[in-house]
Amino acid sequence: MNRFDVNNSVETHSKNETQSASVRRKKNGEDRFKSLKPKEKEYREPTDIAGLYCRVQPNGKKSWQYRYKNSEGKWTWLGLGSFPLVSYSKAREIAEGMLNGQIIIKTQAEVKQEKLEEEQALFSHLIYEWLETKKRTWQPETYRKEKQSIEKHLIPTFGHRLYSTITSKEWLNFFIQKQVNEGIYNRIEKLISCCLGAYSLAKFKKDILYNPLEGIGDHISRGESESMKHVKIDDLPEMISIIRNYSSRSISIGLELLVHVFPRPGELRQARWEQFDFDAAVWVRPPSIMKRGIEHAIPLSKQVLVLLNELKLISGESEYLFPSRNDINKPISNLTFNAALNRSGYRGKQNPHGFRHIASSNLNKQFSDRSQVIESALSHLKGGVKGAYDKEAHLEERYEIMQWWSDHIDSLLNR
Repeated sequence: MNRFDVNNSVETHSKNETQSASVRRKKNGEDRFKSLKPKEKEYREPTDIAGLYCRVQPNGKKSWQYRYKNSEGKWTWLGLGSFPLVSYSKAREIAEGMLNGQIIIKTQAEVKQEKLEEEQALFSHLIYEWLETKKRTWQPETYRKEKQSIEKHLIPTFGHRLYSTITSKEWLNFFIQKQVNEGIYNRIEKLISCCLGAYSLAKFKKDILYNPLEGIGDHISRGESESMKHVKIDDLPEMISIIRNYSSRSISIGLELLVHVFPRPGELRQARWEQFDFDAAVWVRPPSIMKRGIEHAIPLSKQVLVLLNELKLISGESEYLFPSRNDINKPISNLTFNAALNRSGYRGKQNPHGFRHIASSNLNKQFSDRSQVIESALSHLKGGVKGAYDKEAHLEERYEIMQWWSDHIDSLLNR
């Protein structure tokens, strides 16, 4: 055997002896801590690693603890797990890592803060934080619908993601696929609006530098809004005739009121008798049921007053024009008017909200010089400083317009 071989043999033998000693030490350590007996009071048995102890409780339970100085310079204990679930060798490995600085010791407060920051970085946290800001301006029903839509369409895909890592390309592909697979064009626009708002909030909080959905509307197809589907004016008389023969007279009256008065369906559904002044022929809608949270008045035509007087006899003691069948102290479901139109053969042809479009189109043709008055009748936002019509805006002119509209409907029916 040459010199190199001898030296190599000695080195290999020395390494094997070291490894064998390490194995024996670990085995002896396991046996040693396994054999520790409980005492009347708990105690800590030191190990061969500085700061590492085996805690033995009076009930016989054993666990590993590491003693160290925290960031405030005070001695404290850190639990490393129960024995034998965490073996002696594993506890030694963790303790050695702490001694060498390979494992950073964190306080419970630090761990809690890190977890909080991780949760706040998720898209689900961002969108819910933004939703919370809308509680002050949205009606409860609007808030409920948008929250439900977000939880149905957005949260399953992006809720668990860090919102700062979701790319513009991902958002575009997501919404395009939604349109292709589900055809929910109007809903997609609202979801995009929600996401734009949420990311804008993050941008102003300086959590991100840019909004990944900015300009996405230029690349998303626009389909016809489901909520605005409507028949042509020439088909309106036939539809009114069918509506008048609907099985529920109160719902039949409700649908005809949507034609004449063209409020948002939710406003009529939640209407109460106390809001109607029959002498002044006006319906004053309180902020609580209005989309923009602003009180607004609708002049009532002679034809509408006739329908309301008939409905008053049907609704009985309820404060609502359209009480629920199960509880007169609650209004009908928000699906009732739409379901009635569907049963009448107008599924996909006429939506309760679509009556507003019919009225708007035809009133603008007749009163082309009074667009502001018509916008006021529809309780739309107006451009400029004021921002929204109050209940008195163009009221006298609107009496004239509302009566013309009801008379025009009668003329179509009498052709």
